[in-house]
Amino acid sequence: MADTFRVTFVDPENDGTERHTNVEDGKTLLDAAHAAGIAMEATCGARGRCRSCRVKVVSGEVPPPTIQDTVQLGHDEVRENFRLACQTKVIEDCVAMALPPRSESGHQILASDVSAADAHGFVIHSGVEKHLLNAKAPVSEHNQTADWEEVLASLPTTVDRQITLDVMRKIPSALRDKGGVITATTFNNRVIDLEAGDSTEHLYGMAFDIGTTSIVGSLIDLTSGECLANVGGVNPQAVYGGDLMSRIAYAQFDEKKLATLRARALNAINDFVKEACTEAGVLPNHVYKMVVVGNTCMHHVLLGIDVSYVGLAPYAPTVNEAIVVSAGELPLKAAPNAQVCLLPIVAGFVGADTMACVLATRIYESEEIRALVDIGTNGEVIMGRRGRLMACSAPAGPALEGAQVRHGMRGAMGAIEKVEIGDDVCCAVIGDAPAIGICGSGLIDACAKLVESGIMETSGRFLRKGRENLPQALQDRFLDVSGGIEFALVDKDKSGKDEAITVTQSDIRQIQLAKSAIFSGIAMLQKVMEVSDDDLHELLMCGGFGNYINVESAVKIRLVPNLPVEKITYAGNAALMGAQIALLSEDERNRASELARTIEHVGLATHPDFQDIFVDAMSFLGNGEAAETSAAPKRRRAGGRRAAAGGD
Repeated sequence: MADTFRVTFVDPENDGTERHTNVEDGKTLLDAAHAAGIAMEATCGARGRCRSCRVKVVSGEVPPPTIQDTVQLGHDEVRENFRLACQTKVIEDCVAMALPPRSESGHQILASDVSAADAHGFVIHSGVEKHLLNAKAPVSEHNQTADWEEVLASLPTTVDRQITLDVMRKIPSALRDKGGVITATTFNNRVIDLEAGDSTEHLYGMAFDIGTTSIVGSLIDLTSGECLANVGGVNPQAVYGGDLMSRIAYAQFDEKKLATLRARALNAINDFVKEACTEAGVLPNHVYKMVVVGNTCMHHVLLGIDVSYVGLAPYAPTVNEAIVVSAGELPLKAAPNAQVCLLPIVAGFVGADTMACVLATRIYESEEIRALVDIGTNGEVIMGRRGRLMACSAPAGPALEGAQVRHGMRGAMGAIEKVEIGDDVCCAVIGDAPAIGICGSGLIDACAKLVESGIMETSGRFLRKGRENLPQALQDRFLDVSGGIEFALVDKDKSGKDEAITVTQSDIRQIQLAKSAIFSGIAMLQKVMEVSDDDLHELLMCGGFGNYINVESAVKIRLVPNLPVEKITYAGNAALMGAQIALLSEDERNRASELARTIEHVGLATHPDFQDIFVDAMSFLGNGEAAETSAAPKRRRAGGRRAAAGGD
């Protein structure tokens, strides 16, 4: 029998709070933290490639550092008993402190109070209807009828006779409590709820976008289309990996871990339903329809479908059609009467959230060639016009969300969101608070301004020679440390924690990989469709993250093609808007299914030109430099190697 050790976690703020757990020999400190109920993140999927699970072992024997410990933390921290929790095995009773403290708050959640029906001009027909009935309970023993027969006789003849067991159980009391006055609720002519009395004025639904990083939702009046409340927050699955492949790897061929991911998503949605209903003064029992969108991984996890094969070539989804299930089947206990609708999946990693973006942007109606890019952990690109749309998935990873970056964080209080560099550095911080980190929009801004000011070369390498030509204030911000060169955006004495907020050479590489993935996805579709930058009428940037990006900086770092600024448009959280559209209109929800089957999918990793495009996209634009035409990138080496493998 394996030995068991006691692990104690102390609060980093020294308030005396402790959490204890017992774990078996061979388990990691990360396992112990999760067992103790601590939401310690491992954004790299517990592979030792980031610092998000950094801990300090306060007492007890410290295992020798792994290579990953030394690479991520440096020799000095390792000597002071700092470790990566995901790499550190528990070998005896110990006390550990999780660092840094989770001080992110006030996350920026992009939602909209604009009615989807008003914004897109369609007729509201959610498929949910309420029927006020006046039925009588059976009274004759000689010509006896059943309760359901009496109720059904008062309903339109188009209503399906078949009902669920949950509805069946409600019939006796509903028929008798208010003298036979009953409100019957149907969805596409199937009875989904029976309620004593008149509740015809209460008809609500919810739309959810389950992203890899965040979950956002809206409570909608299904009669008027009015948005009654917006809710959202960080996806609690993030503690098991910041990107899709990390999360898939966590649950791969392990039903218990899949159940863990699923439970976190379901619990979050349940909590958001309750929060929205409380804010709007609505009973959760009156939420009758929910539309949920998300990428293929989030879609499958929510349904409890094994994601193992989604992470293996050819990255095929288990099911790609639109799905409708009852809340009880999931289960979503907060909205027990709801029918939960999931939009169709296009292919592989082009999921239901992309279909929602297509609905919201109406790109399928365009006479000119347009492109939409959902910038996030997994970036999706759609390009085309009426009659032909093509799609691909660009695995950007979590760096643009601040993960796997030394001082990276989400867009929350204390995050640097904008950077200006002249004779010195000036940073705008969310909430006008002392900076504690830098979020994705700040990283994009920083990279653009570092190149523009000559601090960084177009290759992404920090300036090593000629620093004396820079203003003295900028020279002083270079930090030559054991792990390489860092550049301080905010000095230690002005930051919100006991260290300077810096950008490291490793951070730059992470941003390069992320932005190159997005750029390459757009460029590949341009190449396949033979669309030059001049031919591209508009580029729509979707997603909560994309909405905060400085367009000029995005062009400068080659996150997007070198288009005139007026051709690049913010589309907001198009995935959530698309979910709202499908919530309010069954015609639009059905349209999504029709469109999904016509969109052509391009697999990036298997395309012979992808590697050359990706490598070319790693560079930044220098002062006065024009980007090469995205559809025809320059060959950097004769007979360049083709893309080897890897899911898109």
